[in-house]
Amino acid sequence: MSTKSPKPNRSESKLVLDGVPPKRAWWVRLLKFAAWATLTGATAAGVTGLALYYHFSDGLPDIPQVSRYWPPITSEVFTDDAVLAGEFYHHRRKVVPYEHIPKRFVQAFIASEDSSFFDHHGVDVLGTARAAFKTISKKIGLGGSTQGGSTLTQQTAKAVLIEAEGYASATAKNLTRKAREAILARRLEEALTKEEILYLYLNNVFLGHHSYGVQSAAENYYRKDVRDLTLGEMALIAGLPQAPSRYSPFLRPEAAKKRRSYVLRRMRDEGMISEAERKQADEEPVRVYPVEDVFHEFAPYFSEQVRRNMVERYTNKTLLNEGLKIFATMDSERQRAAQESVLEGLLAIDKRQGYRGPVQQLATEQERRAFLDKAIKVMGDEKLVENKFYVALVTSIEPDGSGAQVQVGPHKGLLPLLGMRWARKVNPEGYYPGAQLTSVKKAVAVGDVLVVRHVVQKELTDDNVQFDRKLNKEIPEGVTLFRLEQEPELQSALVSIDPHRQYLTAMVGGYDFDANEFNRAFQACRQPGSSFKPLVYSAAIEQLGWTGATIIVDSPIVEHDPESGVAWKPDNYSDEFLGDVLLRTALVNSMNIPAVKTFGAVGVKAMAEWSTRLGLTTPMNMDFSAALGSSCVYPYDLANVYATFNRYGRKKPTYFVRKVEDRFGRTLEDHTSYDDPWAPLRDRVAAGYARLFEPGEQVMSPETGFILTSMLRGVVQEGTGGPAQKLGKPAAGKTGTTNDSFDTWFAGYTRDLVTVTWVGYDKNEHPLSRYETGGRASLPIWLNYMKPALAARPQYEFWPPEWMRDNLRLLRIDKKTGKLASAGARDKDAVNIWFKKGTQPDDVAPEKGAVGAQDFMMGAP
Repeated sequence: MSTKSPKPNRSESKLVLDGVPPKRAWWVRLLKFAAWATLTGATAAGVTGLALYYHFSDGLPDIPQVSRYWPPITSEVFTDDAVLAGEFYHHRRKVVPYEHIPKRFVQAFIASEDSSFFDHHGVDVLGTARAAFKTISKKIGLGGSTQGGSTLTQQTAKAVLIEAEGYASATAKNLTRKAREAILARRLEEALTKEEILYLYLNNVFLGHHSYGVQSAAENYYRKDVRDLTLGEMALIAGLPQAPSRYSPFLRPEAAKKRRSYVLRRMRDEGMISEAERKQADEEPVRVYPVEDVFHEFAPYFSEQVRRNMVERYTNKTLLNEGLKIFATMDSERQRAAQESVLEGLLAIDKRQGYRGPVQQLATEQERRAFLDKAIKVMGDEKLVENKFYVALVTSIEPDGSGAQVQVGPHKGLLPLLGMRWARKVNPEGYYPGAQLTSVKKAVAVGDVLVVRHVVQKELTDDNVQFDRKLNKEIPEGVTLFRLEQEPELQSALVSIDPHRQYLTAMVGGYDFDANEFNRAFQACRQPGSSFKPLVYSAAIEQLGWTGATIIVDSPIVEHDPESGVAWKPDNYSDEFLGDVLLRTALVNSMNIPAVKTFGAVGVKAMAEWSTRLGLTTPMNMDFSAALGSSCVYPYDLANVYATFNRYGRKKPTYFVRKVEDRFGRTLEDHTSYDDPWAPLRDRVAAGYARLFEPGEQVMSPETGFILTSMLRGVVQEGTGGPAQKLGKPAAGKTGTTNDSFDTWFAGYTRDLVTVTWVGYDKNEHPLSRYETGGRASLPIWLNYMKPALAARPQYEFWPPEWMRDNLRLLRIDKKTGKLASAGARDKDAVNIWFKKGTQPDDVAPEKGAVGAQDFMMGAP
């Protein structure tokens, strides 16, 4: 029986390679690929994200340590009596501790800017994504606008970036900046507490009008400390960060009020305040105050001089960023008195020069109507303030010339003749009192735009001017009155030094700092005229052994300049020559010829060296005209020279900065006087002790210094400085007037205060009126300042100190011969003069009418 082989299984007979698995289903392969792609993509995303993180993190600033948070802050200048006189800054910021800021103020910022501040970790992801989307849409042309999505932490991070990278880079509207800001915000959250972040934010946030930080904003808008703000004031400030200009309470008060309402509603919705509190705060009027510009409003010339000094010694960057506390030597009350005296003095002197005409002339009725409409709109409901200056339009002239009708904004009034009799035409040769107006028609016309001052009727009386009352009609009660004024062309400088404390206590550099910052006290080199003569006589006393009784011949002289061949013939102011005069008489009466002869006796070169030794920093002209003050000097230098006279020949530096502290209260320099009543005791003790090792330089013997002071005392008692006696306190000093009255001076002092005043034109376009002298123009400014400056401080007569008296002799001297006065000499023929021991005369002058020995020998009857 035959057997068949079984039919082979084809599936099993298929050739299969060893180790190769059978083919999988397609979906299995797809799933596997997806898993691989996901893993690879995640890895790539992680790597990319990490790369981007390190890319955007590169160069990020370190997280600020709160204990070492030292942002740019304001440097401040204070007077010696603690009045704020100036501020210097890039950013007006004042850092305050977090505990100093009211809780409600903090809540106001959180409610308006970042209500989830205490819940997030530094970045609002949704807000940032939304802002990024809108930014990208705008970039690719799909519309929309750039938008912020910043938390308070991110805003703090931005401030840190601005500090490190500059404003342009740290505020650029792009994704790079947002990414760096977000990274830095996360780092801030990890490194600092929420309260520390708030501390940084609230001291950095820009709140408009130069205000950085909440303390600066509280001062700028409300002139308050941050702790004293009301809820409404807090809410208004807290609404500013989003758009400080748009919500400015100065520029857009209604917008600021609406924003404040929003902040208050958010605070109520977050449970921070009650509805009653919200309503009460919302009803507060928006009342803010103009930012105080203390630099320009208080003492700009003094503060600017301090600024220059600080920049020179500490750099401008330090001054603007490092929060220096600068205590000037200025006394605020004396500074105010100085500024008022200069202003009033210039107005009076300028009027004596004559009237230069109206501000403008409006010829047509249309022009006048337009002017008044604008003035009414600008002035609004503002009432006139007594003694305030205004711009007025002349609307009509009284037929008899007794006055002019004027209008200031909506206010109509009268400019009477009595209020403008000074307004003669400019004439330097004219005699002012004899040229007073007799009719307003000679000075003003309808359509003139004038500067006027609102006054009351009693102030129109001028005791110094004689006038015909018939020309001035009786003014009815209730009429609004004005006085004609004009902007002075003249300038002035005043320098006042406390010689013993070595403080510059007051200084004015000109009429108007805003119009011209040129500081004439320090920068104007002007001819001192006769105020230079005390330097000449002090040299003769110290170097030649002359005395106040030395005879000098007052007679005409001619000096020839061998180089130029020019002959110079000086004259006395009175054009008279008195023959033999005492040195003291020559100084007291400011005689020119004796000064030139004394200068010649000392020698030109020796006199130049002496001037420098006394403290003048400008070169002296190397000719005899220098004796009469032809070499220019700075008022500040001349004041220092007279301070040396006051200290009886001891030259010391004058300080205008008493003390400087850094932001941490560490002393950088200290020049405090031991007897400064305003300075803290520790400063007086430390600096006063240091002063013991700074005795200064004795540039002349103390006896020479005292003798010179005694003669300058005579200038006030008997000579050209006579008006200074109105001070009512012992004073010494010297007037100065240059040729043609281009410059007038008075340099004078009491025991405790040295003050120099100067008056003149900046460019010498023309001289002052011929009758203007140092005693008439500059001395009244000196006097009107010194009266309030020394009102509460008694001044004692100049008398030699105990240790000097053995070296001095006070003798009665005959005015004609310089010898000892006879026992019967009359007061008008003799004068008391101080001498150094051993230099006094021994001979006695013969009595008037008696025959002297020499006369008898010559056969005199």
